Amino acid sequence: MSFPYEEFDLSGVRTYPLASRKSKARAEDFAKPFERGASFRSWFDSLPAILGARDLHRVVQAIVHARAAGAGIVWGIGAHVIKTGVSPVLIDLIHRGYVSALAMNGAGVIHDFEVALSGATSEDVDEALGPGRFGMAEETGRDLNAAINQGVARGLGLGQSVIEYLHHRQPRFANVSVLAAAGRLEVPVTVHVAIGTDIIHMHKDASGAAIGEGSLRDFRYFVSNVARLENGVYVNCGSAVILPEVFLKAVALARNTGRSLQGLTTVNIDFMRQYRPQTNVVSRPVAGIGRGYSLVGHHEILIPLLAAALTDE
Repeated sequence: MSFPYEEFDLSGVRTYPLASRKSKARAEDFAKPFERGASFRSWFDSLPAILGARDLHRVVQAIVHARAAGAGIVWGIGAHVIKTGVSPVLIDLIHRGYVSALAMNGAGVIHDFEVALSGATSEDVDEALGPGRFGMAEETGRDLNAAINQGVARGLGLGQSVIEYLHHRQPRFANVSVLAAAGRLEVPVTVHVAIGTDIIHMHKDASGAAIGEGSLRDFRYFVSNVARLENGVYVNCGSAVILPEVFLKAVALARNTGRSLQGLTTVNIDFMRQYRPQTNVVSRPVAGIGRGYSLVGHHEILIPLLAAALTDE
């Protein structure tokens, strides 16, 4: 049968007083205008206690509390973080005790290594791919593979191998290298690699045996770091696949061996929400035992902002 053109009768619709409703946006949580000459703290406290700004405040407090309690703060760093120029900010956070351990993907190590050697990184792929020059910087392929091969042969992980190489070589721009700073301050660095994803794998000196052995060794170091994060914080910055996957497996192993990770706070910082960071960092690891946050924005803005808030604490 066909329905008729009949207006719905609204006479029986029930309403309630506005004041009785629970509302998510309240005037007391609104932003306050910035006053000329005010301090960073005044500006930070003037942000609205709503959505992303509220989450940023909560992340700052979680990191501050973890540091005060000695609970641990582990940072996962993708290559884009290095390329956006925030290495000096991260190095300062290491000095201030806001980094208990670092994890990197393979590209992150490459960019940090190039910065240490030459003060520059991030080639123009569009320009270099056509002529066949992409990924063919001689020192990157030769020296970074040598560092890995030699270090792993001596029982080191990938992170330790590169740190040791930089320590002995003392490159000109070591002051802006996260790896060099971590080595100086004895903060462990682990490197997690997928074979074929990084430009150094295109060079003849690349050793699958060394890369695989070193990365597996670093995975086990990383699991030990994650297992210490009860009431601690894990921050994933700029890795959309590898580090979220590695982190989830580390959480699984920690739980399998009796570590509850109660009170864990997880944070993902990136310019868009993506499946693996959202599920493997922000949601699954903290279900029922902690809190997860997604801070959406550019690394070159959000990481210095977060660091400034931590420093001002």
